[in-house]
Amino acid sequence: QVRLVESGGGLVQPGGSLRLSCVASGSIFTIYDMGWYRQTPGKQRELVASIGAGRSTNYADFVKGRFTISRDNAKKTMSLQMNSLETEDTAVYYCKADVSSGLGSTIRTYWGQGTQVTVSS
Repeated sequence: QVRLVESGGGLVQPGGSLRLSCVASGSIFTIYDMGWYRQTPGKQRELVASIGAGRSTNYADFVKGRFTISRDNAKKTMSLQMNSLETEDTAVYYCKADVSSGLGSTIRTYWGQGTQVTVSS
């Protein structure tokens, strides 16, 4: 089993910054794509940013130039630096990882439990 744990959420004023972190643990052989998603009540979960094992990145248009995703493969961690936060960024942010638990084993998708980010004055 694989566990993803997010941290770093909280309350911040508009224009402020937060840094989210995600730590993976458990039966991990290889972590492939990782990503941050967010969800607000009544809306579907949406991609914020993703990063491949080779560190290629992809960002949603609404965060380009404000958020930066990164990962440390050796430490099995991923981060999201969020700058110039807006009230519209308020959401629960989830960490996602595609993981294989052994050589040749099936790649499975795992999710963290989410961390609340609230942007408000």
